[in-house]
Amino acid sequence: MKFGAFLGNYKRAILFLMAAFAIGGLIATLTLPLSLFPKVAFPRVRIELNSGVRPAHQMVLLVTKPAERALRAIPHVVSVRSETSRGSAQIYVNFGWGTPMVAATSQVNAAMSQTTPTMPPGTTYTVRRMDPTVFPIIAYAMTSPTVSQSKLRTIARYQIVPLLTGIKGVARVAVNGGDTPEVHVLIDPRRMLAKHVTLAEVRQAIARANVLSVVGRVQDQDLLYLLVQNNTVASLDQVRNIVVHSGPDGITRLDEVATVTMGTVPKYVSVAEDGKAATMVLVYQQPNGNAVAVAKAVKQKLAGFKPSLPPDVTLTKWYDQSALVTATAGSVRDAIGIGVILAGVILISFLRSWRVTLVALLMVPAAMSTAVLVLSVMGMSFNIMTLGGLAASVGLVIDDAIVMIEHLARRAGEAKAGEKQGRVLSASSEFLPPLSGSSLATLIVFTPLSFLSGLFGAFFSALSITMAATLIVSWLLSAFAVPVLARSLINFDKWEDPQSRKDGRMLRTQQSLLRRLFARPAWLLLGIVPLLLIAYFSFTRVTTGFLPRLDQGGFVLDYRTQPGTSLAESVREVKQIGDILTADPAVQTYSRRTGAGLGGTLSTTSEGDFFVLLKPLGQRKLIWPIMQRISDQIKAKVPGVTFDYSQLMGDLLGDLTGLPQPIVISLSGGASQELLETARNVAKGISGIKGVRSVHNGIVVAGNSLDIEVDPARAAMVGVDPTAVENQINTAIAGSVVTKLPEQQRFLGVRVTLPEGYSRYRYDLANIPVETRSGALVPLGDIASFHVVTGQPEIDRNNLTRVDDVTGRITGRGFSATIRDVKHKVLDKPSMLPPGIHYTLGGLYKQLRLAFQGVIRVFMLALIGEVALLLFLYRSFRIAIAVLATSLMSASAVFIGLMLAGVALNITALMGMTMILGLSTETAIFYVSEFLELRAAQPLGEALIAASRNRLRPIAMSTFAAVLTLMPLALDIGQGAGMQQPLAIAVISGFLVQFPLSLLALPVMLNLLLRDHHFTEWLPARVRGWIGA
Repeated sequence: MKFGAFLGNYKRAILFLMAAFAIGGLIATLTLPLSLFPKVAFPRVRIELNSGVRPAHQMVLLVTKPAERALRAIPHVVSVRSETSRGSAQIYVNFGWGTPMVAATSQVNAAMSQTTPTMPPGTTYTVRRMDPTVFPIIAYAMTSPTVSQSKLRTIARYQIVPLLTGIKGVARVAVNGGDTPEVHVLIDPRRMLAKHVTLAEVRQAIARANVLSVVGRVQDQDLLYLLVQNNTVASLDQVRNIVVHSGPDGITRLDEVATVTMGTVPKYVSVAEDGKAATMVLVYQQPNGNAVAVAKAVKQKLAGFKPSLPPDVTLTKWYDQSALVTATAGSVRDAIGIGVILAGVILISFLRSWRVTLVALLMVPAAMSTAVLVLSVMGMSFNIMTLGGLAASVGLVIDDAIVMIEHLARRAGEAKAGEKQGRVLSASSEFLPPLSGSSLATLIVFTPLSFLSGLFGAFFSALSITMAATLIVSWLLSAFAVPVLARSLINFDKWEDPQSRKDGRMLRTQQSLLRRLFARPAWLLLGIVPLLLIAYFSFTRVTTGFLPRLDQGGFVLDYRTQPGTSLAESVREVKQIGDILTADPAVQTYSRRTGAGLGGTLSTTSEGDFFVLLKPLGQRKLIWPIMQRISDQIKAKVPGVTFDYSQLMGDLLGDLTGLPQPIVISLSGGASQELLETARNVAKGISGIKGVRSVHNGIVVAGNSLDIEVDPARAAMVGVDPTAVENQINTAIAGSVVTKLPEQQRFLGVRVTLPEGYSRYRYDLANIPVETRSGALVPLGDIASFHVVTGQPEIDRNNLTRVDDVTGRITGRGFSATIRDVKHKVLDKPSMLPPGIHYTLGGLYKQLRLAFQGVIRVFMLALIGEVALLLFLYRSFRIAIAVLATSLMSASAVFIGLMLAGVALNITALMGMTMILGLSTETAIFYVSEFLELRAAQPLGEALIAASRNRLRPIAMSTFAAVLTLMPLALDIGQGAGMQQPLAIAVISGFLVQFPLSLLALPVMLNLLLRDHHFTEWLPARVRGWIGA
């Protein structure tokens, strides 16, 4: 059965399947998860270790090194990186891409559980697999002028957290900030001495007085009773009345030697929202959760909960990741809608028929929804990459539908009266081979794209899969549904093809130029040579970049005060940054953390971050001048604070991959002090390079310490030892929790400590009373000396080697040019690096190089695939050479477009250039297939000219329609559209150049290559036949 007859016999089945898949896709659209990033298993695990407050070098020896050795032995580990500070360490284990991370995380847990017993007692660890859920999906802040932070934290933990935890897709709900209440027992050493009560007695008495335990079972009268000793202390009065000492003189109660009052757990973290102390509620989604659905459910739950809050408590949303996803989906929807309308205008202007235009435009929603159904079946989600892929695919769908409908219309117009309608299905049969070949030409490009490795491969494979799925669906619809719909909706017996009336101006111009070029082929060089020269010039001038410029509606500002700065002083200094943000008209709100970070990284009291939420895009300018304006004000008004800023996606990807900065210079080798001094010199050197900002030498100092050295001889004379002194100092400074009191929803700790006056200032420490064995009190200064030790830097290690990373960002300049200057002007200077110290370049620049190399390999594979396809289709190297020449020249126009648009050459743009290779080949296949059909009955030159005449209109329509459908993305219309802007610019540039190349240059080259030439006569006959000579 012929293809046309098949379409006629099964037209109802074809239309039913088209409608069924389209409706299924619409249903999938409503259920497909929405998230910021594709489902990617980031091959990175973070281990957080805590071991008291021991010095950093001791932490490395006792904790970090044993853990590193155990972790490095795990299979598939690529590198182990650690950051060690006083009493804490973070270790990052990096695996190869594609490693099963669930199993890898289990292996990390097993290795740590086996190693921890060899570490100092009390060492604890947590293991976290890095994924996009390390950042919250949505976050709120509770503030109040009258309600205490303790009360706000209680509301958050015991009311809001349970309320939100039950939402589908929520992994956990965290609470930051606020105060945790506890009971403080402030002992009075003088009163204790007068009552002959020791500190040990006080602690033991409180612990022993609060008892709730099972002591046995009793059977009586056929019943079994559980015996419970219940001496629970449940109130402050009961705590005050605890008996701490008894003797011949009677009993001594706690309130006779101490003051019992309510207090809060000591903390070294400060959290604020819009400059006011706040309690934060952060909602984290599950890896496969629907970000938009989770955020919507959270908003609904909190809207219903607000009436139960105290009257003056304000609940403010300061972070919403789903807003960017929603904005991206909206811009994609708008881009598709605008593009379809513009494509419809093109079709109407060429074909002058609403019905013909309708048939072609119906394929867009049908193909889009069916492609969504495919994504749903594959377990994918809506995200910035799949949404961008759908938007960029509109041009491909329109292209297939246009060339098919135009061919049907032209063949019907050529038929005799009364036979036009019947000619439609047979015309579809003859056009099936070129349609299939052209679709394969584009699909070949997307196939290797899906095998990209690394970070970019993980992201852009989602884009390539989306576009490949859309292309396959588009081919199926164009081959099967378009002919059936056209025959059903269009009366070709009444419709008159506009091209049959008279030749248009574009056709007359093209035919005239082509005949002149046939007569003088050298004139073709007047167009090709300037094109290649301008493309090369643009290639040398266009900047390179990492991610496309995308206004994400907010940014993260990391800051660092001087090392060792106290929490209170850090808060005071960065409050000035908060004042700058409050005064900026583009800022809607902001949150601040000091001593903590949004991504949960290791922080001290001198470090923290802001998350700045900007007003909606329509109420402000683009984000980049706003960030620069705020940065300039901070530099001018807060000179003592170093800071860095980046948008959310960059900050999140940096945390997920461990490559937070574009410039990362890893220095290794040499002695520790020499390494640190070299890092300072390198940082100073690259700071003067154009385009480099936010330079950090990688040295993080933990702050000064005060060493207390107990004199053993003097301590022995008064009857104490260093261990007893340690316990008493710990109680005096931090206090010790000796028991916990039960409440309805929680336990209250009971902390025994000295009043604040004994340890408010450094010089007060000498007056801390130390209790001897006899019960006497001696000042700490009588048995110990105090020495200030300069702060020790954080120790960074990579694969068991000490390293220091000098980092920086790049602004207003391309990656390649900046890194070239960094190497030539700084790193490669003979005097910069001492003997034994080496450097490696990492960061986003390293990832960019790897990605560029991957895309170049993909481009070469696509090139080989296109050659193979052309040889299978036409069995001639000459035709393949001519087609590939036009495709490569079209791809060179990408550099021109990027330079004119002022857009950097990044991975997205390179993907667009690879796509142009396939799309240009697709257009050439349409032309060559028509030419070969005419060649059987016409001379070579006439067949080439006639083929260009027949293909001018479909190529023009598909080119202009594709350009217009991509124009909203190229113009960055709407928040979120910028992610695919470089790709759109690249494809538009290539399309605009391939249009004249395929209709003028390609016929001329084929005319030169296919006509008889004497330069092949010296080749053997077998070789000439093989190359098609």
